[in-house]
Amino acid sequence: MSTPFRFVHRYAALPASFHAAVEPTPVATPTLLAFNTALAAELGFDRTDYGDDAALAALFSGNRVPTGATPIALAYAGHQFGNFVPQLGDGRAILMGEVEDLQGRLRDIQWKGAGRTPYSRGGDGRAALGPVLREYLVSEAMHALGVPTTRALAAVATGEPVYRDTPLPGAVLTRVAASHIRIGTFQYFAARGDTDGVRQLADHVIARHYPTAAEPATYLRLLEQIADRQCALIARWLQLGFIHGVMNTDNVAVSGETLDYGPCAFMEAFAPDTVFSAIDRQGRYAYGEQPRILPWNLARLAETLLPLLDPSEDRAIEKAMGVLNTVPTLLAAYWLEGFRRKLGLTTAEDGDTALIQSLLQAMHQGAADFTLTFRQLAAYAAGDTRVRQGFKDPQAFDAWGIDWRARLAREGTDPAQLALGARLRRVNPAYIPRNHRVQEVISAAIEGGDLAPFQRLLAVVTQPWEDREADAAYAVPATAAERITQTFCGT
Repeated sequence: MSTPFRFVHRYAALPASFHAAVEPTPVATPTLLAFNTALAAELGFDRTDYGDDAALAALFSGNRVPTGATPIALAYAGHQFGNFVPQLGDGRAILMGEVEDLQGRLRDIQWKGAGRTPYSRGGDGRAALGPVLREYLVSEAMHALGVPTTRALAAVATGEPVYRDTPLPGAVLTRVAASHIRIGTFQYFAARGDTDGVRQLADHVIARHYPTAAEPATYLRLLEQIADRQCALIARWLQLGFIHGVMNTDNVAVSGETLDYGPCAFMEAFAPDTVFSAIDRQGRYAYGEQPRILPWNLARLAETLLPLLDPSEDRAIEKAMGVLNTVPTLLAAYWLEGFRRKLGLTTAEDGDTALIQSLLQAMHQGAADFTLTFRQLAAYAAGDTRVRQGFKDPQAFDAWGIDWRARLAREGTDPAQLALGARLRRVNPAYIPRNHRVQEVISAAIEGGDLAPFQRLLAVVTQPWEDREADAAYAVPATAAERITQTFCGT
């Protein structure tokens, strides 16, 4: 049987303190549940050359370690809900290796749920079927929505139970990422006073993700570029109503990709204090708190880099603060740019922030659905007033609509123009993985072994931009009876 990937092992070549060698623990009866053919092709993986579903299940469960792989678990630390934990690490994830994709990009391939590692801290190292299907669905939806994200390559049922509050069917997710290096990875070495480790990690990140930082003021430039990508990323989340749920520093990828889809969800009725995560009892990571947590997390990264920024601690802090002080302004600029596009605006006016906030305020007061409101702007511009029906007080939307039409007129856009509707539909999705829909497919898989609803929802959310009559029900918000108010971490 051919080797599926041509591996390189740049992270495994770093010193032993960065990782631990570990083999995946075999499972009883692996069964392939989902395989991402398009992503596999990007990685140079030809399914027909490799074998049947049983062969794929053996590979993506960890029962067969492919030739050339050097499985390792990565060490990292992290702030979890504000509390620092000096050693976390991959407790249930194992890096198969890195491959160069067809575009020349280096990408990690990782088993998630493949058994215990030296960082498991008493855990079983396994994943339940529900969280695996959730991450597969949401990460692929985010990719389709244009959000930098880890990807799902395969999902495999293990044939074994995992034990959480109740026994649940087990599964393994194979995840693809630009890398799995986190802010918490830097914290791991900084917490040990290992400046050389921080430097080696920073040099590795520069070579892999930020080659233009390899210039004078290298490490300061690295901090600037990571901050820029994080601002762009969080702005995209906000523009889609996405709530990550666990923005701990060990869940922040320095590559700028969305990492770890645990208790994540998309907001329906707009409310900045919306929280889904069952473990976020104080609302630390609510929708509206994400812009405030971002600079806090970046400050934790900056702390680890201080010894590299300047021999003088005072000067190092001054340099770091020079970057951190730009973060709110940078995030606001990305936020404004994205919301202008969501309103179909092509020019900039000083009053645009107020116009956007006015709509969001009306949505909040009117309990209007975030995704549906923006999607229906295209129809509203053409004279269809159904969007009003989503507001408790339609007149609040009407007042805003007058201001919006006036704003469009000032830049010379006729709301009736087909070009405006097309522009709006390109940035405001019709379909997102609504929480109740995700729960429906998980329940069908767990309770009846039925994966057809999962495959159907996956097909819908990975084609989010075009209205389809057959899929119209997937664009509808949950009823009161269907509403899912809490999501859960898979550990």
